[in-house]
Amino acid sequence: MSTQGEGTAQAGPVRWRTAMERALYGPDGFYVRPCGPGPAGHFRTSVHASPLYAGAVARLLLWVDEALGRPEELDLVDVGAGRGELLTGVLAALPPETAARVRPCGVERAGRPVGLDGRIRWVGEPPGGTRGLLFANEWLDNVPLDLAEDGRYVAVAPDGTESAGGPLDGPDLAWLERWWPGAGRAEIGRPRDEAWSAAVATLEQGLAVAVDYAHTRDARPPFGTLTGFRAGREVAAVPDGGCDVTAHVALDACAGPGAVLLTQRDALAALGVSGARPPLALASTDPVAYVRALSSAGEAAELTARGGLGDFGWLVQPVGVREWPE
Repeated sequence: MSTQGEGTAQAGPVRWRTAMERALYGPDGFYVRPCGPGPAGHFRTSVHASPLYAGAVARLLLWVDEALGRPEELDLVDVGAGRGELLTGVLAALPPETAARVRPCGVERAGRPVGLDGRIRWVGEPPGGTRGLLFANEWLDNVPLDLAEDGRYVAVAPDGTESAGGPLDGPDLAWLERWWPGAGRAEIGRPRDEAWSAAVATLEQGLAVAVDYAHTRDARPPFGTLTGFRAGREVAAVPDGGCDVTAHVALDACAGPGAVLLTQRDALAALGVSGARPPLALASTDPVAYVRALSSAGEAAELTARGGLGDFGWLVQPVGVREWPE
């Protein structure tokens, strides 16, 4: 996890990692302020797109439950839980017998949302000793990171104006040489690697899954991906606390031993989410069911669309269980 914020104000240019930390997690930062619509008011994630997503995660949790031998207590840890939408949806989608054994936990640096289901524990760091499913949907893209250009850090002022910073230190330079080689602008994903490794280390047995905008070493974006979102629109990445500041994730660098990288399209297909239209004959025999199935197919199509949510990366890390999907 990233370090504690120091407020959104800054006197002059600082490295991007410091600026992101303050803008997102400092006092009154974008993700911790108690008022307003929360992240869902500024950008649309798979969780908000359709309840089919929570249903798929519920089926994945059932797979983990089976792999663990259906223990008396089954952990479900949502890292970067927002306002608890995914946890709420998964609990509703589970069979009652399984839901009664689940210990749901939201991990978020913002305070506990008002009206959240009382079964859900709310903490600031992933809890240790987890046996079950640790799921991080669009969390790593908001772990602050530094930017590099021409062998130096990129500094940024409060208004988003960039300038050249100091020379790269040894660990960051080594990360770039291994994971983002070549000239140009680069996003140093080492803090994401460390954050994910720390989260996975809390998993005693089960499955850890990170879902995010992603790229791999053979196709890094030459100009980087840093951007902002406000009120549903992409905006300039200005680290003043007024917008989300995010960058895609080098998921291949985060991956530990035995991890599998997939697209969301393939992962959701393995979990039974299909955008296939229902047979037209159903419209005659059961019009209500046809309309319902047609709506579900449309939502599934959005979750799995090429060039959209379907291109998200899924990093699936087994810990003491067999590989999924098989």
